[in-house]
Amino acid sequence: MLDRDEYIEQAHLFELLHEQAGGKFPIQDLLEQLRHEVLATTRLPMAMEYLLTEVKHSGLLGPAMRQLAHYFTPFQTYLVDQSESDTGRFMMNTAFKVMQAEAEYRVEKANPAGMFFFQFEVLCRNRLSYDRGLTAMSGDPIYDDRWSKWILGLRAQIGLIDFADLVFLVSEDYRNKLKAAGKPVDDKGPFLFGEKEGRIALANRRKDPLYLFSALQRHLGYPAVPKPVPADETQDLIPQMARRIERLEARIQLMEEERRASLDITKFYEQNKHRLKLPE
Repeated sequence: MLDRDEYIEQAHLFELLHEQAGGKFPIQDLLEQLRHEVLATTRLPMAMEYLLTEVKHSGLLGPAMRQLAHYFTPFQTYLVDQSESDTGRFMMNTAFKVMQAEAEYRVEKANPAGMFFFQFEVLCRNRLSYDRGLTAMSGDPIYDDRWSKWILGLRAQIGLIDFADLVFLVSEDYRNKLKAAGKPVDDKGPFLFGEKEGRIALANRRKDPLYLFSALQRHLGYPAVPKPVPADETQDLIPQMARRIERLEARIQLMEEERRASLDITKFYEQNKHRLKLPE
């Protein structure tokens, strides 16, 4: 895990990139400009220098972030890779917004359970690959060996077993129920989630996982995943209306000329006379 100052500056950088990504400035120009805005006492400026150098050569951020695995987490690199994929629908400004929210949660002393639900919801909401996404999640330094092993095991269970059941079976609530029933718990587990997470998961069985995420955010204060903002079409509305009004005015003018028997149709075919092969 990095120092708290590093995550503060990461959140600030990702916020600035989210606001300006997708605009008229390429990513290398943004990095060139924003590297002077981050705190120089952190390691982020050096990471940005390396990213800038690699982007100028390859035009991609993902491979450069993969070389900085000691600074950027595998999940951050995975999000950027997906945003740069030609076949994906995951936009880069969305990736920066998600990475900003994740860094802000790390500033608030994130716990493994909250980070797992946040990252898994990112995969669900944006329809990213569970196999590669869970593999990237398992390499996050916030998870210990038990967490990493369990997350990797989810790759073979997602889609076959209800997600709420998977959470409940590794919660303290399930262990307490086993003890109350007089059953052994040695061959169960690992019990990674708390009792409240287990109760909420049990209450959301056979439901959309998004309901489970929402309940966890309401009751336990887990971070919410930024939702994609639909494109604002009002900017193109006025020019479209202006063009339609111009066409309507032209039609009304033609109708008025025809009504007054003063319509001269030669002005419409004069410029195309050579195509129609009309006599002189």
